[in-house]
Amino acid sequence: MYKISGNKSESIDPVSFAELGLQESDIEELLRRNIEMISEDEKSMLIVGQQVRNVHYGRSDLTAIDNNGDIVLIEIKRDRRDIEGRKESFEFQAIRYAASYATIETPDELVTKIYAPYIEKYREEFENDALTSFELGRRKLNEFLEDSGAGKRFNNKQRIILVASDFDEQTLSAVAWLNSNNVDMSCYKLIPYNIDQDVYLTIEKVLPLDNYDDYYVTFLEKTSSTSAPSKSVSRRLLPKIDTMLKWGVVKEGDIIKAKDYPDEGSLLGNGNVLVSGQEISLQKWLKELYGWSSIQTYVFAIHKESGKALSEIRQEYMEKLEEENI
Repeated sequence: MYKISGNKSESIDPVSFAELGLQESDIEELLRRNIEMISEDEKSMLIVGQQVRNVHYGRSDLTAIDNNGDIVLIEIKRDRRDIEGRKESFEFQAIRYAASYATIETPDELVTKIYAPYIEKYREEFENDALTSFELGRRKLNEFLEDSGAGKRFNNKQRIILVASDFDEQTLSAVAWLNSNNVDMSCYKLIPYNIDQDVYLTIEKVLPLDNYDDYYVTFLEKTSSTSAPSKSVSRRLLPKIDTMLKWGVVKEGDIIKAKDYPDEGSLLGNGNVLVSGQEISLQKWLKELYGWSSIQTYVFAIHKESGKALSEIRQEYMEKLEEENI
């Protein structure tokens, strides 16, 4: 990271969470409340558990369910030193916990064992005091699965997310190998900076490499009329709302509706929406409206004039670009 003053740059080095006096529990609570930091706009997640104890008395940090119906295990370490100082490897600890989650067969079982105790612990964060923790958990989980289209795909597989400010080479090597053998494990760096007594974080997805389903497909290179079409392709991140505004497929002032909700907001030129006179990001508006931990922003944001989800508008335009480049 660099601080720019005129035409001069000053390098700002990262610090460790330990240097900031933050414990693993502090990072865990930060992610529990802001899981979109490692979820992005293309995934929905609902946090359903924290510090869940398995039969062998191991404790997993955070537990979630995603829009595919998969149980997601999120394991956190502060710094590289904490990873290297463990007797049991970081990734193997997570695998053991994930294996125990594979035994959960129904949504009701997840609610009974994990989600209801979580709701009981944080009851003040949930509405509807008339319901028991189990009843509320069952309702929220079933609504999440139904709205995500995952009602019939519950816990077919488990995902693992490892989070730390830095990773050692052995962990990264093991995770890369596991991914190549169809174990869904991701590594995210939360890199802290201390700038003028304020803490800033940069988020970096280290693994898996950028060639999986959360990245969009191909753009074929243009070729001359005398040459055969090129087979080389490049991949890039799915474009965000700011790029869609530049394309002109949506424009400032367009009305954005929440899918299956009457709520709507006016799209601003910076990609946020104006809702009831307040500026808010699409992700924050929608996740608070649905009551989820993170949400597939472009799937659940509906362009009122066209009646299409932003994800549909984006895909149609990208397919048009691809056709024009063939």
